[in-house]
Amino acid sequence: MTHRLPFDQPDPLAVPPLLRTLQEQGTIHRIRTRVGDDAWLVTGYAEVRSLLDDGRLGRSHPDPSRAARSGESALFGGPLGNHETEKADHRRMRSLLQPHFTPGRMRAFRGRVEALTANLLNELEEHGSPADLNTALALPLPILVICELLGVPYAERTRFREWTQAAADVHDRSRSEQGLGELFAYGQELVARKRRDPGDDVISALCATQGVPDDEIAMLSMALLFAGHETTVVQIGLGALLLLTHHDQWQALLKDPAMIPGVVEEILRMPGKNGGGIPRYAHADIEIGGVTIQVGDLVMLDNGAANHDPSAFPAPDRFDATRTTPPHLSFGHGARYCIGAPLARMELQVAFSQLVLRFPQMRLAVPVEELRLRADILTGGLDALPVTW
Repeated sequence: MTHRLPFDQPDPLAVPPLLRTLQEQGTIHRIRTRVGDDAWLVTGYAEVRSLLDDGRLGRSHPDPSRAARSGESALFGGPLGNHETEKADHRRMRSLLQPHFTPGRMRAFRGRVEALTANLLNELEEHGSPADLNTALALPLPILVICELLGVPYAERTRFREWTQAAADVHDRSRSEQGLGELFAYGQELVARKRRDPGDDVISALCATQGVPDDEIAMLSMALLFAGHETTVVQIGLGALLLLTHHDQWQALLKDPAMIPGVVEEILRMPGKNGGGIPRYAHADIEIGGVTIQVGDLVMLDNGAANHDPSAFPAPDRFDATRTTPPHLSFGHGARYCIGAPLARMELQVAFSQLVLRFPQMRLAVPVEELRLRADILTGGLDALPVTW
């Protein structure tokens, strides 16, 4: 029997039971994607880590019209980029963006993120208990942060949030394509504004870089806008849920705030995902796990499953902020390691260190069984996170 993604995930924090079963059977599996196309699913830590940095895999496809799709999203559902120039294009993109997301720059920006977080938690306290932590903190904080970095007006968040959500739709390709088109047009509009009135922000800096066309700046800026808030929204929500369901970790963090970096790494590793991970296309035949991946095949590098591989993470379902195991793969690995990783880590550290200290008695307002994961968009995450204190 060939299993089809997404896998049923009864517990929002646990690996889907079917994914755990597959992982016990081996490290690579023939599956069908959510649109019914054939693909390989790689679930072992060593194999996923190796393939993430394997030059024989890429986001482009030699014959895009015939490529298998992982979903209907125009962003990640199918092949991206020019097959002939993908590696050079990727190096150019990273060289343009990486200087704006170095650990040093993020340290300099931390004070501002701390102030934004404090303001949101002040509003949460004023609102009173109960409240939805998703709408109070998880959603607005990453949007505020990425808006400040890029130079995007926070007042326009309703517009671009609607488009990013549409672009991430995994079921409706026409909606996804329209959302992506609207987002790109918005990027062009922002670039034109920065040409007229530059500021101290990433889009203005890209506009000041010689030889970068405005359309490329618009595309890169909107990719950052999407990636810079959608995934962090999810991680703050699921991370808060992890801490709220592991009272011992919440109390330990209260007693020793220096634990926060380790807590954040476990929050990044721990949440189960309903199968899939990072899509790649084979640019050459690859022998792995006793099978041959052929040129053009779709390969799903399941970093969520890899993060729960017991050969790399003893007792992988245990939330343990003191782990000394290999690094998790939530930000990828190798040449395509997430540019925004320093920003995401810093945001999560600030958010949870302040949340726990400000609301030491916070607890879930509903049973965990009542919480729902979003299955309609690429990044997933919780619908809501009701809390009380």
